Amino acid sequence: MSSTTSNHGVSVLSTLHRIHRQLTDLRGRLDRGPRRIQAAEGNVKRNEEALEHARTESKSLRMTADQKQLQLKTGEQRIADLRLKLNAASSNREYQALLEQIAAAEMANSVLTDEILEKMEEADAFLKNVADAESSLAAARKKAEEVRAEVVQQEPLLKADVERLEAELLPLESKLPGDILELYKRIVRQKGEDALAAVENQCCGGCHQQVPLNICSQIMMGQPVACRTCGRLLYVPE
Repeated sequence: MSSTTSNHGVSVLSTLHRIHRQLTDLRGRLDRGPRRIQAAEGNVKRNEEALEHARTESKSLRMTADQKQLQLKTGEQRIADLRLKLNAASSNREYQALLEQIAAAEMANSVLTDEILEKMEEADAFLKNVADAESSLAAARKKAEEVRAEVVQQEPLLKADVERLEAELLPLESKLPGDILELYKRIVRQKGEDALAAVENQCCGGCHQQVPLNICSQIMMGQPVACRTCGRLLYVPE
């Protein structure tokens, strides 16, 4: 094989490698598009669940406080009834018994009052949680809309670039010498877009393993050579 043919083959392989790398990047971006939308929508769903949880907790705490307030009112009415009975007590024994009942009821009401205040404070704190969750959900929805719009906008452009580069492959491949073309096609069938690697500093650019000097010489002479470690078709950059 002449030096001119060899150099031409190297140039074509280098260009093919560049195109394959570009195609890998473009197809990767196309594949990531739906995953980005899915991830953003998943984030929206998680924020929706967090908001629902915060609202449920806030409502539950408020209901508990309301129930305890009803119990407190019932306790206060019982104390009022006991005081009426106290005024009408007919004996000292009955009077003392009513006093003990009033004291116990007042103690119970005191405990209820503390519990009501505690639940109301917790409910107020959860109102802030609800507000924060609403803010986070709004941000997540906005982000999901932005991601979706970006993916929808980029998808036709990326597909057009993929089609353009794919159209460049066939005429370029036809310029390869027959022996290199045969090996190239076989490796592309096996490895797809990861079929080529440049040899730099006597190392394979794919797996970074050392390439023997005699193999480098064969490549520079235009002979088709695959890396013994990773199987990529090797070329020496111009």
